[in-house]
Amino acid sequence: MPAKKNESAQRLLLCINAVLQKKAKDIVVLNVKEHSSFTDYMIICSGATERQTQAISAAIRGYLKKADIHPLGVEGEAYGQWILLDYDDIVISVFLESLRSFYNLENLWDVPRMAIDEKATEVKRLNKGMK
Repeated sequence: MPAKKNESAQRLLLCINAVLQKKAKDIVVLNVKEHSSFTDYMIICSGATERQTQAISAAIRGYLKKADIHPLGVEGEAYGQWILLDYDDIVISVFLESLRSFYNLENLWDVPRMAIDEKATEVKRLNKGMK
């Protein structure tokens, strides 16, 4: 059963804060619910090395597991170049910096977006276009 609007927004905040735990870079959140049949939100971020992308992925999974939120699937973690974490209404892509511009996911849709300050330790609320 799909998450209700408020539940989805709360889960999105948890996911954003999970991404912030391991110093991910260039964090962007896209609201794709009007343009996608597979998810409501996408979070895209980068790591400088394969080891860092793997650490970011592990930190996200650990942080969300504490909130009893488990991924439907995880792809690419063994290689650390593009790791995809599928949390149903939220899909998180952790890219190796050098590959991110090649795929250019954040520019596939003209949708509301929210840039996250990578120096932040926590995000407490979403921008208006994210709800």
